Amino acid sequence: MFGIIRPCRHRLSERLQASWMAHLCGLCLALRDDHGQLARTATNYDGLIISVLVEAQSAKDDTSGRRTAGPCPLRGMRTASVAKGEGARLAAAVSLTLASVKIRDHVEDGDGVFARRPVAAGARAVTRLWDRRSAGSASVVGFDTAVLLDAAARQGELERGLEPGGSVLLVTEPTESATSAAFAHTAALSGRPGNAAPLAEAGRLFGRLAHLLDAAEDQAEDAAAGAWNPLTATGTDRAEAERLCRDAVHGIRLALREVELTDRALVHVLLAHETERAVERVFGPAAHTATCKTRTAPDGDTATAPAGSNPYQSPPRHDPNQAPPAGPGAPVPPWVPQGPGFSPPGTPPPHRRNLLAGCAVWALMACSCQLMCCDHNDPFSREHRPGWCARQNCDCGCGDCFQCCQCCGDDGCCDGCDCGCDGCDCGGCNC
Repeated sequence: MFGIIRPCRHRLSERLQASWMAHLCGLCLALRDDHGQLARTATNYDGLIISVLVEAQSAKDDTSGRRTAGPCPLRGMRTASVAKGEGARLAAAVSLTLASVKIRDHVEDGDGVFARRPVAAGARAVTRLWDRRSAGSASVVGFDTAVLLDAAARQGELERGLEPGGSVLLVTEPTESATSAAFAHTAALSGRPGNAAPLAEAGRLFGRLAHLLDAAEDQAEDAAAGAWNPLTATGTDRAEAERLCRDAVHGIRLALREVELTDRALVHVLLAHETERAVERVFGPAAHTATCKTRTAPDGDTATAPAGSNPYQSPPRHDPNQAPPAGPGAPVPPWVPQGPGFSPPGTPPPHRRNLLAGCAVWALMACSCQLMCCDHNDPFSREHRPGWCARQNCDCGCGDCFQCCQCCGDDGCCDGCDCGCDGCDCGGCNC
């Protein structure tokens, strides 16, 4: 289950990508530690927002929320700093409960393999087990998963009692209540009670957005299968559904402005901009005319870029009289080539493996899925290479580049955008 938040790594700076992966791996490991190996299948992108919110509200000098995890095939058999603690445990409990609800819905609807009795019986046993385990782990961090289960039960009653032509927002209300409670509890875990109200509002709108996008994405498939769909049942056309989704994204942005965060960069990217991209993925880009943008050059002149181009992508700067700094940790100037295949300044190029050793490492990496699923070092040249899945599944249309935006320069720093994070490393946030 991937969810509606699917940030492409080309839209994240190196720092934000590392933070995103830390929370993703932390959620997966929290599910394993608290609920067993099978529970790791409940890992989803939307659930880790809970962990992100807890860390974003914590003190900047608080290092208790990270730990070093062991090697994993999906990380190229490398160790990594991953999220831990109450945020990860809450995210795991919420994700497991919602996964249980989703499986139970599939069983009741007889979808796919769940129509077979043995599969349905096994799925019911799994959902009962996950309900008990998630309730136990959530209680440790002071959260009651009954809020989520009650919302799921109310969802079924609303769908069965809905009259034709009713408001689609009546159908999304249980989902809104569930996500609102989960978002608001992150304020309690972080010791910031003043954030509870705006986070509850952001969670309510996020739940509405997720429900509507899921309904719009599945509408054609549900119609072909004769399945119930909230948009079809209420007679809500796609234009109205899109309006509600875009209003929800705008409302999330407004609510986030009222939240006191110590580091809002990743929260802003995920909830203010990736939600907008999720809407565009389902409904297409917003209907507006692209205009030329201007940017003040360092010498004070104003440069105008044609519509559709990136006016904030500075050309490479090179000073022939200045040599690149050497030594580990030295700042890298813009004219020094960086990226896959380039070694940091001052480090010797890696030694190639011979044919026999390279083939042995290649076989090991292939059997552990490293070549397919993650970035890795080439088994022969040892140079950094992107995984095949990462190259094939990028949906941002940016190729192997780093996208900049209206509020962020090519150094990834915001200047006057609505995220309130001037000088942050927001990673190309498209304000």
